[in-house]
Amino acid sequence: MPAQVFYPMRPASSKQIPASDRYSWKPDWIPTHRMARIALLALLALALTGCGGPTTQLQRIERSGELTVVTRNGPTTYYEGPDGPAGFEYDLAKMFADHLGVSLKIKVADSVSDILPMVIDGKADLAAAGLAMTKRRAKRVRFGPSYYQVTPELIYRVGTRRPKDLDDLDGHVEVVAGSSNAELLRRLKATHPKLAFRTNSEVDSDELLYLVYQQLVDYTVADSNMVAINQQYYPELHVAFKVSPPRKLAWAFPPGRDDSLYQAAVRFFKEIRKDHRLEQAVERNFGHVQDFDYVGTVRYIAHIHERLPAYEPLFKEAAAKTGLDWRLLAAMGYQESHWNPKAISPTGVRGIMMLTRKTMAYLGLDNRVDPEQSILGGARYFDIIKNRIPERIPEPDRTWLALAAYNIGFGHLEDARVLTARHGGDPDKWVDVKKYLPLLSQKKYYRHAVHGYARGREPVQYVENIRSYYDILVWFTSPRRAAKPKPLPALSIDSPVL
Repeated sequence: MPAQVFYPMRPASSKQIPASDRYSWKPDWIPTHRMARIALLALLALALTGCGGPTTQLQRIERSGELTVVTRNGPTTYYEGPDGPAGFEYDLAKMFADHLGVSLKIKVADSVSDILPMVIDGKADLAAAGLAMTKRRAKRVRFGPSYYQVTPELIYRVGTRRPKDLDDLDGHVEVVAGSSNAELLRRLKATHPKLAFRTNSEVDSDELLYLVYQQLVDYTVADSNMVAINQQYYPELHVAFKVSPPRKLAWAFPPGRDDSLYQAAVRFFKEIRKDHRLEQAVERNFGHVQDFDYVGTVRYIAHIHERLPAYEPLFKEAAAKTGLDWRLLAAMGYQESHWNPKAISPTGVRGIMMLTRKTMAYLGLDNRVDPEQSILGGARYFDIIKNRIPERIPEPDRTWLALAAYNIGFGHLEDARVLTARHGGDPDKWVDVKKYLPLLSQKKYYRHAVHGYARGREPVQYVENIRSYYDILVWFTSPRRAAKPKPLPALSIDSPVL
């Protein structure tokens, strides 16, 4: 029998109890094993209320002050851009970390096949890597809310025969090992027995697109957003057909009973849908690549090699004097004149940067067809306009709004921003303002505008073209472009698929 600890109960007055019985009454007692149990329950209660330290995944993240996200390198996910980390998945992950009040730590997986194991093994809190939700993957991880849709497309190079469907292929399809597209082809092979495909564990999807462009690979299957971005750089890449209906992308969370971080993500995506931040992230990353212009892109790339070298030093000199990116100035110059110093518009503006006499005089310049004066004048004028954009507006919206003002005039831009706010949009976000700029050409709207009628569709196309030209120029001038993937001889059809 366990030892007992006695706590005598003192009566209100010893006189109430006969002397012979004063110490013979029954005491209250608590066994020591019950005391230990009570102490343990108290500690558990403290832990559950957070006083004893975090116990859930979300609490551990909040306590450490860091959210660890695994992703993959690529133009649709995460990369180092001219102004630092960039990419659609990076933007969303950064917003989520800010939402939680912690810093973001990015881990880049060596291959697609490594992503889910890193989440399952606790090496990352979640995966934000452009992952399509598939039944096979859903058996291993917990998927969060869908935030974007992509369509798998079969890609071939112009100049080769365009296949009609999977039974009409004249060669092999090559896809990334462990990708959802590898899983898709493996499933489709059951109904298309002639389908020949192989998987490659040494390259990414954008590298396979390059190999198709170089005619080192016959075909590949890539997601539509990846295709749209890469067609800017390799305009000879074309879509033969859609391999399947659209698929939903989602983040992957660890399996198990602890869904604290998952639930936080559910709340986060609900919030950014409601306040349009998700729409803005989509626009920021993909808004300018939706309408592919094959002829225009081919011509632009040719002019980068043929015309730009003569004016590149002038763009760099103007950029040094104004603090602007020379590639942005060059993209503006191409949109204005295709880098033709003798260009002239129907309205009489001239030169590489298409400046009016009035603007040139305002800047203290006098020769619009002189490339040096035109480029410097355009840079200085754009810098003046950009400085008029409210300081509270962050990049890249600040630059895009300034580009629209450069094209249509600052007054008309302000009219569009007022119209945007009046209809519930955000006047500081390009994704909203570009919806209302075209309305300035409609009487029911421009009659209430301070500056009246404007051809509002033109600045929208103007900005989108420059964004595309700028991206292509950044890519062409990147030192990393020199390293290109080479085809590998031993590629397995039995590579693991996640």
